[in-house]
Amino acid sequence: MKRPTIHDVAAAAGVSRGTVSRLLNGDKYVSAAARVAIERAISETGYIVNRAARSLVTQRTGSIVMVLSEPHEKLFEDPNYSTLIRVAIRMLAERDLSLVMMMAGDEGDRERVARYVRGGHADGVLLVSTHAGDPLLDALRTGPPAVSCGAVIGRESVIPYATADDRLGARQMTEYFVGLGRRRIAMITGPMDTPGGIQRLEGFADVLGRKATKKLIAHGDWTQASGERAMTELLERTPDIDAVFVASDLMAAGALAALRAAGRRVPDDVAVGGFDDSSVAISTHPPLTTIRQPLAEMAQETMRLLLALIDGAEHVEPVVLPTELVIRESA
Repeated sequence: MKRPTIHDVAAAAGVSRGTVSRLLNGDKYVSAAARVAIERAISETGYIVNRAARSLVTQRTGSIVMVLSEPHEKLFEDPNYSTLIRVAIRMLAERDLSLVMMMAGDEGDRERVARYVRGGHADGVLLVSTHAGDPLLDALRTGPPAVSCGAVIGRESVIPYATADDRLGARQMTEYFVGLGRRRIAMITGPMDTPGGIQRLEGFADVLGRKATKKLIAHGDWTQASGERAMTELLERTPDIDAVFVASDLMAAGALAALRAAGRRVPDDVAVGGFDDSSVAISTHPPLTTIRQPLAEMAQETMRLLLALIDGAEHVEPVVLPTELVIRESA
């Protein structure tokens, strides 16, 4: 069977081939009547737009690159990433755009991503989980529009972003522990070269001041295993802690495992609080008291910023969304 062509669409719609071409290439000055007729003809004929040919005219690739600056295994372990991917795919589908996923967990990956982006293979770049000093940020200065889901350390004027108020959320959790009468409050941070790692620790210190000593702080890398290691370290160093704020739900799940292994009851002996309110928070035993960051809204705002830049906006303002304390059985 012969594949339908743009001439078939024009004949079915009763318009010229040029009118069909202008519509497919994004011309805003095609009349509403012609637009309806062409869209109906495309549906009836089964015509499929040749993206490669259209890109020669529009200078658009029809795709967005999502770059995750973490090791590959974290993509499948952390449920936050699935939320972002789901929202991005839905919003791009409304614009007939595709999502390309690329990992940038090591130097070789970052170089490959930089070559791909600079080669003109994407209309925009969505960054996830950026780290301080990442050379990929410099590589994106001269490429297509780029935005970040989460703040970017030291690059606010270069890479726009949408994020939750990490510092506020950390204060909310720490103040809650203080209100419960907990006296030896510890923290497990995220990586200290990430905005979430830095700002959640700052919020913790905002509340405790001088009580936020190094002895009460251990560091993780967002993985469950690192949360378990950090909790074990804290128990060995300060066995009298009675609360711990963990900078992600996934790490908090690891902390709960370490507390069980040490024979500590939660929350009787040690109250535990997480951060994210991801699916992990309701699957732990006991369910996690945590800080809810509006992940779906963050993803939507990130995509909104990126699409605005692709559409020609010269500047977009960063978006910072509020967090909320969610009380469950762990504290």
